[in-house]
Amino acid sequence: MAGNREDFILMIVGGLTLDPTTKMPIVVLKDPDNKLNLPIWIGPLEAASMATELEGIKPQRPMTHDLLRDLLGQLGTTVESVEVTELRENTYYARLNLRSREGRTLEVDSRPSDAISLALRTRSPIYVAKAVLEMSSELHESAAERTASEQNLAGVARDKWSEILERMSPEDFKYKM
Repeated sequence: MAGNREDFILMIVGGLTLDPTTKMPIVVLKDPDNKLNLPIWIGPLEAASMATELEGIKPQRPMTHDLLRDLLGQLGTTVESVEVTELRENTYYARLNLRSREGRTLEVDSRPSDAISLALRTRSPIYVAKAVLEMSSELHESAAERTASEQNLAGVARDKWSEILERMSPEDFKYKM
């Protein structure tokens, strides 16, 4: 890992929700004490990938992040951790920290959404740089001090994700350029 561990905070996926204005999916990372959260806007494909893993839905054929997990496993490479490392010009950056069968460490640049989807599948820890949390202005003193709008970031209910995924059409999964 390139970064010093004390410059990072361990976080977990707190849930998925939809931006009420843009209807774009958001993954919310939170610290285990539920004092900090980091919303990251992601695409519908990435949200679907995370939702299927969070819900324990097993597709008939491997999806992209399942394929990546399986490929790494076949090569004897483990995902030691993923890190959200930077926030530049409203874009988050992440890194995969891998260890090869031979013990070599590898760092691979990644979109946070892909890193988080892979971390969910490999049960790997997710770290966020303290500087990213500070820049995102999402630090909270306590759960009691959160505003009503921030409470909405808690996530879409589990049964709602099935509904959302069922309603999605092939057009929803096309990348818009």
